[in-house]
This record gives sequence, C-alpha cells and structure tokens, in this order.
Amino acid sequence: MATAILAEGLRKSYPPDVQALDGLNLSVEAGTIFGLLGPNGAGKSTTIRVLSTLSRPDGGSASVAGIDVLADPVGVRRAIGVVGQKHGGAPEATGRENLVLQGEFYGITGRELRRRVDGSLERFGLRDAGDRPAKTYSGGMQRRLDIAMGLLHRPQVLFLDEPTTGLDPEARSEMWHEIERLAVEEQMTILLSTHYMEEADRLASQLAIVDRGRVVVEGAPAELKSALRGDTIHIELADLERADARDALAGVAGVEEVSLTGRTLRARARDGGAAIPEVLAALDARGVKALSVTLARPSLDEVYLRHAGRAFAQAHNGHEEVAV
Repeated sequence: MATAILAEGLRKSYPPDVQALDGLNLSVEAGTIFGLLGPNGAGKSTTIRVLSTLSRPDGGSASVAGIDVLADPVGVRRAIGVVGQKHGGAPEATGRENLVLQGEFYGITGRELRRRVDGSLERFGLRDAGDRPAKTYSGGMQRRLDIAMGLLHRPQVLFLDEPTTGLDPEARSEMWHEIERLAVEEQMTILLSTHYMEEADRLASQLAIVDRGRVVVEGAPAELKSALRGDTIHIELADLERADARDALAGVAGVEEVSLTGRTLRARARDGGAAIPEVLAALDARGVKALSVTLARPSLDEVYLRHAGRAFAQAHNGHEEVAV
C-alpha cells in the first residue's frame, strides 16, 4: 500500500528551551485512520503544523501525498484538509458563506461551488442551519462545519487536530461516527491527533504513541494491548504518595511493572486474580491501607506507561503543548 505521510527525524524547538519535536519518525499508509496519541506537550499539534506546512521544522524531512513539505508547500496545501483545535469558520458568516469562502480560496466557483456547498450542508446535517451565523451553532455543529470546510476541495489527506476537545459526550460520539463514516465513504487518509484513549482505540486502525517529541511505540491498538500479557491490578491507597507501597510489592511473585501515581498503585501480574491476596498481604505487612482493588485487561493507558515510563494522566496534567 502507498505511503500517504512520511516523516523522518523531525525536529522543532521553541524559545527559550522547548524541544517540541525530537527526531520524530512517522509513516502512514494511504486510506487509513492513523492516530497520534499523547498528552499535552507530546508534540502532536507541532507535528500536524509541520506536515500541513504551517510551521517549518528545524531538521528532518517530511512528505504528504508524495509531496515534500519544504520543497513544495503550495502543492501540499492543495492536497490536504486541516481541522484545527478551535473552530476555524468566521463566526459572523453563515455556514453556507463559510463554505463558499473556503471553496473560492481553492479556486472553485460557479455551479460546481454551489453544488459542493449544498451537498456538504446536506451531508453534515447542516442544511436547515446553513443560512444561520456560525456563532449560533452548537459545539458539535461547529465541528461538523469545520470538517465540511476541510473536505470541500476533496483533499487526499485530512488532518484532524484534537477534533473532539471541548465537546460534550453526545457531541463527541456524533463526531466519532462522522469520522468513521468519512473513512468508509471517502477512503481518504486521516491523521487524527488526540489525548483521549477511547477515541484512539475506537477510530485508529494504526496509531503512534507520542511522548516528549518522539514516537515511543507504534502499531494497531489491539496488537499494542495484546503485547502486555497478563492483568493490570489497580489499587487505590488511603494515603498519598506512599513510596513504601511500591517497595512492598517488589517481593511478590509474578508481579512486575509496579508504579505509583498519587494514591494509585499499579502493577502487572501473570494471573491477577491469584496475585491479589498476596499483594494485599504485602501492603498490610507494611501498614499500607488499600481502599479499593480492581483488575483489568491491558489498556492503551498501560501501553503508554510501559513505553513512556510514566502514567498518561500524570504526563497530560503536567505539561502544556506549544503550538505557535
């Protein structure tokens, strides 16, 4: 299968000392939904800005739809659609007017433009709201308008940068359905950046987990999770930051990859059910009180923990991503 997006050794820094991309490599097959999963500060938005020619890398190379982003940025822009983190339409303009402006920007005019605008409003459930100002749209409607604008010129590659951030659960579910429909009906390449584990798990056929400007692991979500054999034990402790809780599990047979974040103690076990009594006994021997214990199959959160060396929530809450 052809490669739609290729990035090799991308580097990008921002003053005074932020290393947004640190040798990032990426290869995306044509016709797939590829997920970039990572916390704030991982480099996801910077990657999309470089690939969409909105930012120039300090080092490395990249191509989109077979076009070099540095040698022919105009060619790349013709081949892509971009939906950013914030609503990109003019708030005072109607949905129809926003689509017309987008089409004219790409040189689409006359009957063909009217046909595409009418078709887009119908397709994205905006026909009845097409002549209302975009500022009167709900968050979900604004995101649908953003995608309609990004698709009006029929790009080969669509970039979706955190498309469901700020949406309520119902609107987020509707957006997931829309993205899935796009993948089936358009068979286009979609690069989706997200910090939602469930979103990446559901939508992406392949994904790259990004941390500190690098891809730390890549593969199909199911394959990445199945590589973590055994069960995950989650223990909620009564006391905060009990370092001795982590030490207590060091001697429990069959338990490994022990980590502690706040009051949450995590460990992997070949047979979680059999290990729980020994785990609780080890904690009790150290005077560590457990409030609750749960057992779970491997998740993308666990995949991130193994390959990035820290809990996803800890990384996400501790950093802000630079996107200038």
